[in-house]
Amino acid sequence: MGQKVNPISNRLGIIRGWDSNWYGGKNYGDALLEDSKIRKYLNARLAKASVSRIVIERTLKLVTITVCTARPGLIIGKGGQEVDKLKEELKKITDKDIQINIFEVKKPELDAVIVANNIARQVEGKIAYRRAIKMAIANTMRMGAEGIKVLISGRLNGAEMARSEMYKEGRTPLHTFRADIDYCHAEALTKVGLLGIKVWICRGEVYGKRELAPNFVQTKENNGRGGNNNGGKNFRRKKNNNR
Repeated sequence: MGQKVNPISNRLGIIRGWDSNWYGGKNYGDALLEDSKIRKYLNARLAKASVSRIVIERTLKLVTITVCTARPGLIIGKGGQEVDKLKEELKKITDKDIQINIFEVKKPELDAVIVANNIARQVEGKIAYRRAIKMAIANTMRMGAEGIKVLISGRLNGAEMARSEMYKEGRTPLHTFRADIDYCHAEALTKVGLLGIKVWICRGEVYGKRELAPNFVQTKENNGRGGNNNGGKNFRRKKNNNR
């Protein structure tokens, strides 16, 4: 089962929460479509800001958007000008008031979304895929991950027949629910077609629930309400790697 299900959805309600927190009622479909438009717009608008995760919370008249990013300075701008501009742009998508919280990803090497997108951008920039993957694996393991697995599929090196190659180091136990597995699927558009890149990162094991993740810290320039950063207390690493 663990091999076939998205590791993030497999752990919902156990060690990880939902990215959309609201009650839809009769307007569930409209709110879901609005969330999708907001995420699509932010991912395109903040493509260079290394966005990891976008969490959306709703009340009757307020939409709170939490952006987890490795480069918060790009989103905030001088004196928070960029955030204000972003608010005005998002108000065109939804009629409600917008509140934006910015969280900084302390260790981008331990975030699967950022790692996968970095590999994809390097492959698009004509860097050898093996070199890009091995560098990413080395950086992730150096930052204290328990394990990482990278799968790349497609017409590698322009071969006529598509194939898949997997590179891994350490342990990534997909069947263990308490194992904090981060997962992402990215695509690299090359001259011979699309290459699919999947990344699994094991950041240790979690005992008890936590708010966002120990990898996120709210920035001081944030103009929203404060985030709970106590999640890291429940985050322990297992020293025994024999399993």
